[in-house]
Amino acid sequence: MPKICAFAGKGGVGKTTISAMLVRFLMEKTNNEPILAVDADPNSNLNEMLGAQVNVTIGEARESIKKEVPAGMAKDTWIEMKVHEAVIENKGYDLLVMGRPEGTGCYCAANSLAKKHIDLLKENYAYVVIDNEAGMEHMSRLVTTDVDHLFVVSDASARGLLTAKRILELITELNLNIAKTHVLINRLQDKDGLELAHVAEAKGMAVTGVIRYDSTIVEGDVKGYTVFSLNGKSMALQDAYSIFEKTLWGKE
Repeated sequence: MPKICAFAGKGGVGKTTISAMLVRFLMEKTNNEPILAVDADPNSNLNEMLGAQVNVTIGEARESIKKEVPAGMAKDTWIEMKVHEAVIENKGYDLLVMGRPEGTGCYCAANSLAKKHIDLLKENYAYVVIDNEAGMEHMSRLVTTDVDHLFVVSDASARGLLTAKRILELITELNLNIAKTHVLINRLQDKDGLELAHVAEAKGMAVTGVIRYDSTIVEGDVKGYTVFSLNGKSMALQDAYSIFEKTLWGKE
């Protein structure tokens, strides 16, 4: 069974960057174990952080079932083929981009078939890293039904922590099968630390870890660098690696 790691939080808090950091971490720290990165955000840009080219998305594959299935071919066989075509193979990891979600006139049968074959596909990997869309609405339609580690990301703001709190509450309300949740505060500057700790405590949240503000991340975004361009001395990368070692492998 693969270990499923997913990221959630409000828009703009850095989920995609941290998701890409986890992919890099697993590539460096595991013994060439197969990794699948899943971009479940309609505003897909995980591929840019990883330096991968996207040719087809699951959304496009799902839509194709309405009009492109050859005569004599079962729809189940067609969507299975399209899901495998959507897998982007790279050195050290594979990438699957979900693309735009189903619309108001969605073909629910096609959507169910797509999810079925994505779940089957995941069994080929040791780790699956899912970068979810922003906000909370997606929590009821997670790409996978089981999650081992959900990283709920907030920026260094009370509003970000409020969204994180609501996501945790929604997980309980929806009775989602998530084994462990971890609250992360991203882009933390020293002056914010104590105040945010009090805010989190007042909201009844335990913060798993913090990732310090790192100007090299901002510069990299402007220049279009990938996560693999980050120097190993990057404060943010070091903090993220420390969090991953603690949460995934129990190392302090």
